[in-house]
Amino acid sequence: MQIQLSTENLGQIIDVNIDHIDVKGQYVQLAAPIRLYGQLNTSKLFAQYERDEVQSSKQSILKIGVDEAGRGPLLGSVNVAAAILPSTWSGLIEEQPLKDTPLSILTDSKKLSEKKRDLLYPLVQQHAVGYIIADIPAAVIDQVNILQATMLGMRLCTEALLEAVFKYLSKTKSLTSTSLDKLQVEALFDGNRCPELNTAKIEAMGILPSDIDCQAWVKGDARHISIAAASILAKVSRDETMYALDMQHPEYGIAKHKGYPTRAHMEAIERHGVLSAHRRSFAPVRKALDS
Repeated sequence: MQIQLSTENLGQIIDVNIDHIDVKGQYVQLAAPIRLYGQLNTSKLFAQYERDEVQSSKQSILKIGVDEAGRGPLLGSVNVAAAILPSTWSGLIEEQPLKDTPLSILTDSKKLSEKKRDLLYPLVQQHAVGYIIADIPAAVIDQVNILQATMLGMRLCTEALLEAVFKYLSKTKSLTSTSLDKLQVEALFDGNRCPELNTAKIEAMGILPSDIDCQAWVKGDARHISIAAASILAKVSRDETMYALDMQHPEYGIAKHKGYPTRAHMEAIERHGVLSAHRRSFAPVRKALDS
C-alpha cells in the first residue's frame, strides 16, 4: 500500500483502495477491495509537534484512537476508524479535556443519540489532526472471518495514518531527523486485543516498532477521548453505507435494523433472499442459503 497525498484546503486528503495485503511476508489477494479514506490536517500537525518540541525536551507523544462499528450485523461492511485529536484535547474522558471545545459532548458513540453522532461526525473530521476510515466489505469478512477483518481494518488504519504523519513530518524542512526520533506513538485500540502491525512497513517509514506503544482498552471508547472520536467516525460512516443500501433495497428495511439480525430482517431474507452484501459466513445467512 502506498499512500498518495494531495493538497486541499484543510491539509492532505487520503483515499486509497487496498486489493491485497502482506501477511508475514506473504502476498494475500483480498476478495474485494478495502477502501481507506481520511485526512491529515498538516497545519494542526505541525503546530502541535512544534509546540510540544518547544515546551518540553521530553519525547512528544502522538495518540491514535482506533475503534470499529458493525461486527455483529449480518449485512454490509465492518467499519474501522483511527483518529488523532490535538494533544490538549486528548486524554481520559473523565478528566474532561474537551470542556468548552466544539467536541464537548463527545463520548462513547453508543451513549449518544444518532442526532448527536451526526452532529459530531463533521466536527471530529474538522478538528482532528488526522483521521482514517476503513470500509471492510462483506466479501473480505467472509474470506478471513469477522475478528480478523476487524483486526485487519485496525492495522490498516493505524499504518496508513502513521505513514501520512511521518511522510509529512519527514518532508518538513524545519524538522530534523533527530527531532523525529523524539516522537513516540500511543495506539489505543478499543477491545481486548491489538492488531499485529506490519513491522517491516513500520521500519520502512523510519519508525522504530519499539516507539509504538499498542494498548488494548476494554470499553475504551468510554474512557479515552481519541477512541471515542474514532467510534463516532466508524459508527456514522457505517450507518451511511446502510442508508445507501436501504435506498437500493427498500424491501429489506435496512434503515431500521442496520443489518442486525432482527425479526424483521430475518423475515425479509426469507421473503426476498440473500443480497450480495450479506455475510455468507454468518450462520443465519448460511442457513438461509442452504434452505
